Amino acid sequence: MKIASLVLRALPADFPEIKEALARIPGVEIHGSSEEVGRIVVTVEDGEGWSVTDSILAVNLAPKVQAVTLAYEYTDDGLELTEA
Repeated sequence: MKIASLVLRALPADFPEIKEALARIPGVEIHGSSEEVGRIVVTVEDGEGWSVTDSILAVNLAPKVQAVTLAYEYTDDGLELTEA
């Protein structure tokens, strides 16, 4: 499992168009937004047929998005249990 949290910067007037574009990107879920400060918080999770990296790139290229900050990233790759 891979998951990332992103903070997007945009003009509040563009929020409806951006949210519509984000809804079409696999693995993206909107968790909140603030028109006062022009931010949208989303998570991106991998799944069958897409990767977190591809979805983060799609978010970054979404129309009207001015900036994207990676706030958190997690992966459980390489966490296999080993016996002592």
